[in-house]
Amino acid sequence: MTRLYFVRHGKTQWNLEGRYQGANGDSPLLPESFDQIHQLAQYLKKVPFAHAYVSPLPRAKTTANVLLKDLAQAIPVTVTVGMREFDLGKMEGLKFTEVAEKYPDALHAFRHAPGEYHAEEVAGESFEALIKRMQPVVLDAVRADTTGTANLLFVSHGAALVALIQSLLGTPIKDMRKDGGLTNSSVTILEAHGPNLPFTLLKWNDTEFLTKPLEATDTI
Repeated sequence: MTRLYFVRHGKTQWNLEGRYQGANGDSPLLPESFDQIHQLAQYLKKVPFAHAYVSPLPRAKTTANVLLKDLAQAIPVTVTVGMREFDLGKMEGLKFTEVAEKYPDALHAFRHAPGEYHAEEVAGESFEALIKRMQPVVLDAVRADTTGTANLLFVSHGAALVALIQSLLGTPIKDMRKDGGLTNSSVTILEAHGPNLPFTLLKWNDTEFLTKPLEATDTI
């Protein structure tokens, strides 16, 4: 079987502030994030990765660069817009409290009831559009695994990865928040027997290797 390792980028300044970054915003990783990425690398040290697929946004690329350096493997890397975060339109750059004031319905739906999310309200990207963009990256990567036993690494973003991973598991859009969110520097592991969906979940939002107690702003 092919194993898929989905990593959320390290915690950023805007994560700490409770501010939406989305596909067009970005902020630096916090100093503590580098320690957590090192811990993640140690956790994954014995996994031989065949390929890494990385979002082009700086917070994800930095996370991937640190992680791959620590892993010390000759891993081919593909940077692809398919792995970037949701385009959150007018919500990007705003704190969650500000979004709650300006777009309460959109915020509630996006975080708690995806089936009711109307992306046009904030000039953003819908769940359907995101899945259509992200799934082919994963399915093509699995299809390219002619051995059927490769380990593939994907470094991306919290909200996008929740939607992507749940879609790969066959979860309807309305239920995509059923397992909660993903933590910075976490890893979620799936198993695939070829590119046919659904895949199988092995671990969701694994953070057992992180030594720092988790905070509310670590997970989205």
